[in-house]
Amino acid sequence: MLTFWARGYEGTAMAELTAAMGMSAPSIYAAFGDKEALFRKAVERYMAGPGAYLQAALDQPTTEALVRTLLHSAVEAVAGESTPHGCLVVQGALAVSPRSAEVRKYLARLREEGVTCLADRLRPFSAADGLPSGSDPSALARLLVALVQGLAVQAASGVPREALHAVADQMITCLPRRAD
Repeated sequence: MLTFWARGYEGTAMAELTAAMGMSAPSIYAAFGDKEALFRKAVERYMAGPGAYLQAALDQPTTEALVRTLLHSAVEAVAGESTPHGCLVVQGALAVSPRSAEVRKYLARLREEGVTCLADRLRPFSAADGLPSGSDPSALARLLVALVQGLAVQAASGVPREALHAVADQMITCLPRRAD
């Protein structure tokens, strides 16, 4: 997972995978089938581990708690002290050759599922959680995902974690609120 996370799908050579896993190439192929299947397993592991911040956010009881958890947890995941900076799902296969198009589509589908999950969770907050009438949960979800993806790109570019947390805090102050 860490090797793919650091180098991306196409940027990761089989020699790097054999070294990282302590297995020969034939053993990796026997266990996983091919590099794409191994990458998908690595993404599953990422989503259950460092990338699990989305589920933690979805479990929050209010819009503000959801956004705070999503953004600050995302910063910790994409700018961790002991992991590669950036996001495996965002950057793992964003720009690939045509032969890796299925991997690019797979990650795009995962990213879109994240938007859908957030929008579904934000809908009940529209009426009950202080969002103004007319708020668009789908647009807010897409905005939040775009921000998370931007945080990942900035982390990979070397922006310090503290600066990324400041961006998260600023977004929280910008949340639409219903006038009482």
